[in-house]
Amino acid sequence: MKLGAVAVPLNTSSTPYELSYLLENSDAKVLITVESARKRYEEIRDKLATCKNIIAVDNPEQKQKFNQLLKNGALQEISEDISPDDPAAIIYTSGLTGKALGAVLTHRNLYSQSHLIYTCVKRTHKDIGLCLIPLFHSFGATVNMINVVRTGCSVVMMDRFTMDGLFGAIQKEKITYICAVPRLYLGMIFHADAASYDVSSIEVCVTGGAAMPPDFIAPFEEKFGAKIVEGYGLTEASPACSFNMLDRPQKPGSIGKAVPGCEIKIVDEEGHELSRGQVGELIARGDNVMQGYYKDKKATDSVIRDGWLHTGDLGRMDEDGYIFLTGLKKRMIITSGFNVYPKEIEDILSMHPAVLRVEVVGKKDLMRGEVVLARIVLKGGAAADDKEILKYCRAYLSSYKVPREVEFVQKIDN
Repeated sequence: MKLGAVAVPLNTSSTPYELSYLLENSDAKVLITVESARKRYEEIRDKLATCKNIIAVDNPEQKQKFNQLLKNGALQEISEDISPDDPAAIIYTSGLTGKALGAVLTHRNLYSQSHLIYTCVKRTHKDIGLCLIPLFHSFGATVNMINVVRTGCSVVMMDRFTMDGLFGAIQKEKITYICAVPRLYLGMIFHADAASYDVSSIEVCVTGGAAMPPDFIAPFEEKFGAKIVEGYGLTEASPACSFNMLDRPQKPGSIGKAVPGCEIKIVDEEGHELSRGQVGELIARGDNVMQGYYKDKKATDSVIRDGWLHTGDLGRMDEDGYIFLTGLKKRMIITSGFNVYPKEIEDILSMHPAVLRVEVVGKKDLMRGEVVLARIVLKGGAAADDKEILKYCRAYLSSYKVPREVEFVQKIDN
């Protein structure tokens, strides 16, 4: 970013099929990764128009060059003239059309979000956080990287996650706050050996990415002595739009009020603001709203109208300005904090030679919020079982998009 270049964080579980699209669509010139991911890149390298270079940060030769550069003394100061409205990052998010869309986030967007753990949950340079969300995710990048840098607090990184590893890290590092998806906190409640660890250092647990089941908030707070605060956002808003502040009352089931610098309204189909208590679409405006989707004006114009970001989420606002989500206007599945658009999976499954028709839906799941369920009608005379279907999906789709369940049916109504 200091170079004036644009960072494009990619999901580390991306398949070669997905990676090919993401690198081409973003016009990336260099892929910075690790040696274990090199094979995926080499498979598609000849098909890429712009991304002809790879830097594997754990490659011994490249590490040696970097260390030698540091030993040579102070690096030359970069003097790029960067405007607050210049692009800083492109973060890809699933799209209704089945193809990922690159949300262009500016330096102004990211700066507007860089104060959240200080203003919303009162964290300071004395605090130690635990990073359990991937930094390619907009939520993880904001709370566990940008906010950490600006606030001056510390963050403990975990490469491989287990519940015992989580509890062990809290005890050893004296973690004071965690930012994670609901699935993690539910796992902590149900972990059989939780009582054998000292987690008394935890003060605040921030949850986002999906709705935290309200019935489990009080049991969590009672068991661990830490306050749960819930927020709401989406990649296109860098990502936070609303938050429950520690210094004001919280209402069960609410995603709080608009964060500083962001306005939120509830509107009808024509875009007219609704009265308090009425259900409509949640729209947002502020310094956090993206510049647009990269190279896709049509998609941008469909969600940003008159400066307002139309989220596709349904909700209501009470007399005190607290917001309550009630559902989704768009066809989307939220699983473990990741957004999945059914059409992307349907398009992949439709390519399978045995599949005649397919419908992908979300199925309620306590730990993940929802899981992906595929209903499939096979072609006459064709044969395929769920193992074959799942293996096929894994070749093209990131692991969180692969259906958890497959049902073979005689017909699909719609």
